[in-house]
Amino acid sequence: MRPLQSVAMGLVIIALAARVHGYDVLADPAGWVLVLAGVRLLPRRPARAGTVRALAVLAGLAGLLSVPLWFPAVVAALEDADESLLWAATLPQLAFVAALTAGLARAATEQEDRAAAAWLRTASTLTVVAAVAPLAVYGAGQRALLVPTLLLATGVLVLVIWLLFSYAARPWARSASEQATGAAPPEGGTAPAA
Repeated sequence: MRPLQSVAMGLVIIALAARVHGYDVLADPAGWVLVLAGVRLLPRRPARAGTVRALAVLAGLAGLLSVPLWFPAVVAALEDADESLLWAATLPQLAFVAALTAGLARAATEQEDRAAAAWLRTASTLTVVAAVAPLAVYGAGQRALLVPTLLLATGVLVLVIWLLFSYAARPWARSASEQATGAAPPEGGTAPAA
């Protein structure tokens, strides 16, 4: 599996919920294991080695936070204490997605893949907007913005997952072992147009 495919599959598991007696059968920690596996396979060119390490730290932090959040009692306790605490617990996840898409946009730019870079920069910007939008809901008491904020966050996550699958075979996204063996990416696929 290519690095971005692993990350995308992990994000799919994190995004979906199949609750049985309050517990998510598609446990988010399992999704974060796939995300971390994909991040470990990302190319580590000297200019981007620090970015890959930072992504691994953010993914690890988000994965660790997802463990207690798997338990319905913990989620209920956070919501009872203050609804904004649950949002705050998702900030490492959002920081990871924003950093990942920004880093991939830089990699695409280096390879002169302008269309991919533009889409990834857009996804990064929208992720930041989705991360700070709850400040208006919880901080400014604008409860009418709750549903649009949730829709924005969901839409951004779907966009990011689609972009990761779409760009998984691009030369700048292939693992170091694929690049070392000279494995050519398969032709075709659906990438967003500029």
